[in-house]
Amino acid sequence: MLAEIRSLNEECGIFGIWGHANATQLTYYGLHALQHRGQEGAGIVSTDKNYLKALKGEGMVSEVFTPEKIDAIAGTGAIGHVRYATAGGSGIENVQPLLFNSTTGSLAISHNGNLVNANSLKSHLERQGSIFQTTSDTEVLAHLIKRSGYATFEEQAKNALSLLKGAFACLILKEEAMYVALDPNGLRPLSLGKLGDAWVVASETCAFDIIGAEFVRSVEPGEFLVITDEGLRAERFAYPQERSICTMEYVYFSRPDSDIDGINVHAARKRLGKQLAKEIQIDADVVTGVPDSSISAAIGFSEESGIPYELGLIKNRYVGRTFIQPSQDLREQGVKMKLSPVRQVVKGKRVIMVDDSIVRGTTSRRIVKLLKEAGATEVHVVISSPPIKSPCFYGIDISTSGELIAANNTIEEMREIIGADSLTFLSVDGMVQNIGRTDPGSSCGHCLGCFTGEYPTHIYPDTVLPHEKEKVK
Repeated sequence: MLAEIRSLNEECGIFGIWGHANATQLTYYGLHALQHRGQEGAGIVSTDKNYLKALKGEGMVSEVFTPEKIDAIAGTGAIGHVRYATAGGSGIENVQPLLFNSTTGSLAISHNGNLVNANSLKSHLERQGSIFQTTSDTEVLAHLIKRSGYATFEEQAKNALSLLKGAFACLILKEEAMYVALDPNGLRPLSLGKLGDAWVVASETCAFDIIGAEFVRSVEPGEFLVITDEGLRAERFAYPQERSICTMEYVYFSRPDSDIDGINVHAARKRLGKQLAKEIQIDADVVTGVPDSSISAAIGFSEESGIPYELGLIKNRYVGRTFIQPSQDLREQGVKMKLSPVRQVVKGKRVIMVDDSIVRGTTSRRIVKLLKEAGATEVHVVISSPPIKSPCFYGIDISTSGELIAANNTIEEMREIIGADSLTFLSVDGMVQNIGRTDPGSSCGHCLGCFTGEYPTHIYPDTVLPHEKEKVK
């Protein structure tokens, strides 16, 4: 499958809007803007103030929704979700938002992230009689809410959220309100906007642009927002901890036109490329980036080094999402279907190939091979992030340490494996200082767990990696 070609994946993206006559339609457009965060499933739950109505399915946003289906769930408030199905986790039951009905009212939840104490909470809840219908850790939150002994829903939700550990950006929809919550470390991105009198929430600000909404601010770690027809009320379910936004949001996941914590993603990636050029000296004729997430860093590297930037690799945007590759030969062919070298740009040239990260090394090896087959005399691979040596427990499908090439090989060994003439990574300090720099000396906190093995939260003994969690019953 094409996942073999790009083995680093986000868990999902979320979008919500309250107080707009076309809330459901706007949620569709918002999810479309977030499609890069999840391509295996999509869903919307809306409210007309009387009932919650759900529509979800497996596939891309444009495949799941039609105008007729959208009209059938029309409402003035809605939350949506796009999902990346991790290994063993496909199935309509795990597509969000998850909708729960009870005699005391319905609720729907969209969640981006991964709970490091999900197994512990699930075991505790099952001993109390809970029966889980999905393998998603999102369902844990609904059970905690319903089992809370507090009098009001807001108190129940805040109590339940305070028990969660790990990364979670959540939208909760009830008939009469929408609720927003971000984990105390702020590991996942979440932004608040306005569209006229309507409030909008999204994983990335690019979703605001597509519907014409105005960015208001980032949702704060530990914050609990209550949005009703009366307006927005900001409360807290937990004290904020040290800010630890996922660094890979800037390096790879987010769209370049999005802003995270006031930092434009494209500008941050350009600074990473410039810093990379400052840290190394390579004699070369041309700089090229691996489309799409590495283009900004490649431009920055070119500007700083003085080596001209050229479009040496072209991405084929019409490769089928479900293309099957049952053999090694066809996997190699799959790379050629997705990426094509521009022969006249690289032939006879010493090429610097800028990429954002290396996970297993298979992608880099195949791209280096493509460039050399196209006539490049040298291929120097430079990476705009440090080596990924540790798994991510917070919602990114980074494999176990045993599968990470940097966890088991020296840089020289990695260079030999991918067939490059040289291999260089950006330093941790260089990455952090240049991502967070909106003006000299300023920075924001980052999660560096996959690079350093040091995590901002406690990791429980029974914590399940994101790509394995849906195998656990």
